[in-house]
Amino acid sequence: QVQLVESGGGLVEAGGSLRLSCAASGRTFRPSAMGWFRQAPGKEREFVAAISWSGGSTNYADSVKGRFTISRDNAKNTVYLQMNSLKPEDTAVYYCAADLDRMFGSSRSGEYDYWGQGTQVTVSP
Repeated sequence: QVQLVESGGGLVEAGGSLRLSCAASGRTFRPSAMGWFRQAPGKEREFVAAISWSGGSTNYADSVKGRFTISRDNAKNTVYLQMNSLKPEDTAVYYCAADLDRMFGSSRSGEYDYWGQGTQVTVSP
């Protein structure tokens, strides 16, 4: 089993920044493709960013390109999402996910094997 625990969410004003962390643990965990997704009230879960197992390849949703940065520290089994220039429309619950079968992160939620419990990000106008 693999456990993913997100942290770092909170309330911030528009234009501000937050850094989310996702700590992975478990006997079967190994460096894997990881992704961040988000879900706003009344909306479907959407892709935010993904990173390859090595950290050498990343991809982003168009809505966050240039503002968000995904990174990882495999020595700590932790993935980060640095969020800058936040907008009210970024308000959502943010989830991290692990895809143990692929080297490169996918934008498709169905391809991920494990999910965290989510952390709330609220951006005020």
